[in-house]
Amino acid sequence: MSALFHVLVIAAVIALVVVRQFTAQRIGDDKRWWVLPAILLIISARNDGALDPQNEALSALILGAGLVVGLVTGAGWGWTAGLWSEPDGSVWSRGTKATVMVWAGGLTIRAALAGAGVLWGIHQGAAALTMSLAAMLLARSGVLSLRAQSLRTQHGGSADGMSLRPTRAGWKGHA
Repeated sequence: MSALFHVLVIAAVIALVVVRQFTAQRIGDDKRWWVLPAILLIISARNDGALDPQNEALSALILGAGLVVGLVTGAGWGWTAGLWSEPDGSVWSRGTKATVMVWAGGLTIRAALAGAGVLWGIHQGAAALTMSLAAMLLARSGVLSLRAQSLRTQHGGSADGMSLRPTRAGWKGHA
């Protein structure tokens, strides 16, 4: 698959995720939270651009570091999201100011990894970035799923002490 296709997939997924992250989203009981990250991993694994054939060891190191950054960023994203349950038992989530900081930190570290790769003469395709994105989404979805499950057992209240219930003035949430 072409690099342009990967860039378009990455841009579409990021746009969808960012827009949805900062609006209240219901977290369903669906056990298929891992499907989108799995699809992204399959797409990127089928592409040969994840490793530079002339610098396999260093490109593997950067790819591994990118995957770790993706997992840590995704977990941080899941833990910083405001989570609450409604009287009907539904669980909702919305990004907070801390979520923005996690995103900014993850993007900064990912950009630094890409910059290091360029300085070392490593050529990685969009597949490496897609894998990192998939790891981030996998960790975020997993953490939110665990937190939502915990909140459902409590049925009511906030799993993290953040109150993000709708008020007359609109949504309020503080990190």
